[in-house]
Amino acid sequence: MRSLLALLMVTLALAVLCCCEKDPNGPPGSPSADSIKIKKEVANTFVKRQKRSSLYERYFEYYKSPMEQMHERCENYPPCDYLSDQIGFYMAYNRFFGRY
Repeated sequence: MRSLLALLMVTLALAVLCCCEKDPNGPPGSPSADSIKIKKEVANTFVKRQKRSSLYERYFEYYKSPMEQMHERCENYPPCDYLSDQIGFYMAYNRFFGRY
């Protein structure tokens, strides 16, 4: 069994050496590192950045909704955060901060 495994390992090692041998001249059609690089202007034609389309999206990017502010307030207060995991956010917030 060991001799069969050793023979298989030697065969695979020789196959790797034969297949992965680098030709110093290289085939004429192979790309080099210089031909892969492209100019920034050309690259920008392929990749376009998505623009913001409305004031509504810009507003919500900078300002949080009142509900999100309440969630953060509850999360920053450990007893409220713990209780919100047990009985839910609405009941925990009402218990610690009153009506929302």
